[in-house]
Amino acid sequence: MYEIPSGAEIQTVISSLKSSAVYYLPEIYLSALFLVLILVDLIFRSKRHHLMSITAIVGLAGSLWFIWQQHAMTGQEIFFGMYVIDEFAIFFKYFFVLSGILTVILSMASDELNHRTSGVGEYYVLIVGMVIGMVMMASSTDLLMILVSMELVSLAAYVLTGYLKREKRSTEGSLKYLVYGAVSSGLMIYGFSLLYGMTGETNISEISSMLMSRGYDPLTLMIASIMILAGIGYKVGAVPFHFWSPDVYEGAPIPVTALLSVASKAAGFALLIRFFYVAVPHGPETGALTPGSEWLMLLMILSVTSMIYGNVVALWQKNIKRLLAYSSIAHAGYILLGIIVMDELGTQATLFYMLSYLLMNFGAFLVAVIIANKTGSENIEDYRGLGRRMPLAGAAMTVFLISLVGLPPTVGFIGKLMIFSALLSKGSIFIWLALVGILTSVISLYYYMLIPLNMYLRESKHPLPDTIKTGILPQLVTACLMLLTLYFGIFFTPLSDFARYAVTLFGNQLY
Repeated sequence: MYEIPSGAEIQTVISSLKSSAVYYLPEIYLSALFLVLILVDLIFRSKRHHLMSITAIVGLAGSLWFIWQQHAMTGQEIFFGMYVIDEFAIFFKYFFVLSGILTVILSMASDELNHRTSGVGEYYVLIVGMVIGMVMMASSTDLLMILVSMELVSLAAYVLTGYLKREKRSTEGSLKYLVYGAVSSGLMIYGFSLLYGMTGETNISEISSMLMSRGYDPLTLMIASIMILAGIGYKVGAVPFHFWSPDVYEGAPIPVTALLSVASKAAGFALLIRFFYVAVPHGPETGALTPGSEWLMLLMILSVTSMIYGNVVALWQKNIKRLLAYSSIAHAGYILLGIIVMDELGTQATLFYMLSYLLMNFGAFLVAVIIANKTGSENIEDYRGLGRRMPLAGAAMTVFLISLVGLPPTVGFIGKLMIFSALLSKGSIFIWLALVGILTSVISLYYYMLIPLNMYLRESKHPLPDTIKTGILPQLVTACLMLLTLYFGIFFTPLSDFARYAVTLFGNQLY
């Protein structure tokens, strides 16, 4: 029979919530920014596009101060163990806020968004909403909190994908995204229910402890884990959960595509690392996630198929966004290589690779925005002759693409080098994975370099002016991202140290 909580119990709960709120300030601040943007949209009707974008950038930048304060609060579990503050979560909070700022900058530079007069306020509100959800995903340690944070990200992403609602490809992409998202969420919820039924717990640490102490049926655990992996795999866009990616990436506005390909994917990997490293039993005692085990083989298959499929299918793409969509699938495979290693070095390599991917992929999408503004096209064939007429855009795109291939002296080379080094450090059992990664990177060289080939060595079929001018802000941000891509390819220690910091406490807990 249900018992009504006593006054003392209620006061204890309220006291716990108040003490937890101190550690939840970045999320509270971002939620306040969410509400402020709604008010700005309602009050200032004229020139609100410019005002909304500036407010979003300043507001997101302000959240970095609150995240910085959390460096002295690591190791805290709040809200009854549903949320954790640690170095791993802090790393991703910086990552997601920076991604949000870059997305807003890309939106300010995009003519397809600037020419719209309706729905402007909702656009920036939803971007901030996505950032809040992704920040929560990185810190969630409870099945209910994981589900809530993922759905917050997904609901905002569905609407942003269909933001250009008068365009058929945008509404089609949004509908497909919604359908695939609903199915994957349903599978994940069913997997969560199986885990809860086996353990009676929703906290992932407690789930692991219960499975280890009470024992479990391997088949049931495998079915539950596969269902959960389907939900997370859809978020990271790995094969065979990738089917939504090409149409969604092509239909969404270019800035939204950049956010989905970098930040949303990183949020999925953050959740994947925390959940499967903690909740699923692993080690010699259980036979899971060890060389020769079913789980290790499953992750290997996902990684290899993603690298091969993404790079091979990208060879036939003519639209820059679809090309980068299949490229994103391939990069999901490279990131999975670091997760497969299952040690501190592998996790550090994974986080470093995400940082490098942030720089080079946002840079590539920014150049795509600049070119689309001037040509009105996303077709790679229309990039012919633009290298001479848009020298900064041409040079920057070449650098970003070289980095995506993984060639020196770019940060992408260091990222892949760290991934492959982590694999080889485990011995000969992972050599074949490194070889597949290298060979698929060679394949990617062809379709990536086709873009600079068109820009510099082929002349346009249509008359173009000798010089095509672009705005100061897009050029400035493009130059910064290009220089950072080259700088961190040579002086990569700061990014490497940051990635190592993020796995310090996390590594001590798990390895």
